[in-house]
Amino acid sequence: MNQSLPLPIAIVSATWHRDIVGQAVDAAAAELHRHELPTQRFEVPGVFEIPLHAQRLAQSGRYAAVIACGLVVNGGIYRHEFVSSAVIDGLMRVQLDTGVPVFSAVLTPRDFHEHEEHHAFFHAHFVKKGVEVANACRATLASLRALDAHGSADRATIA
Repeated sequence: MNQSLPLPIAIVSATWHRDIVGQAVDAAAAELHRHELPTQRFEVPGVFEIPLHAQRLAQSGRYAAVIACGLVVNGGIYRHEFVSSAVIDGLMRVQLDTGVPVFSAVLTPRDFHEHEEHHAFFHAHFVKKGVEVANACRATLASLRALDAHGSADRATIA
């Protein structure tokens, strides 16, 4: 692989509520491409499957970062709290264990109903969140590059 080309950013998304979640995926990819950062998309059935895929992608060494996108709906039985907690904890573990930045646009709204008003609101909201997660990814990658460059200079000075 040509080292002058940046590593792509993996975007892993749940297919559950694809019409809404896809808005974050498309917005994140568009924002990253606007800044000439390549992306590669992966889909999984639900949010619970995202951390394992993020781990495999991060461990592969082929991606600069991983972005997760999904929607966890409050079904009224409190399961959503456990699912969202497990997913976010899993994503943080992947990031800390691999050193590859992992970002979350896995959202757990307090209220989501299938009626048109909520659908329209979350459809637009996920666009906003996709842009935000892409910008957080870009800023973090730049910050890590600066840390690496600073650390290299420090090591050279010490040696």
